[in-house]
Amino acid sequence: MSQLSLRTNLENPNHHLWNNNGTWFIHYVVHPTPITKERVRKSLGTKSLSEARAKRDAILTCKTVSLQNLQPLGLAA
Repeated sequence: MSQLSLRTNLENPNHHLWNNNGTWFIHYVVHPTPITKERVRKSLGTKSLSEARAKRDAILTCKTVSLQNLQPLGLAA
């Protein structure tokens, strides 16, 4: 079962965001298995910090909900 790894510093309202030449990106880590990790970095397609925060919040909420609903896959015989 995949797990989303989120470390959030509540004192930093820009957690999981970084500005790359004026465009905001989101970054987070997913653990598809207990021994592997996948770093995800995606453009939010905006130069507005407030819009980037709103998009980040929507993405992380969606990812958290969808990962909680995942069921382990059965192995084929």
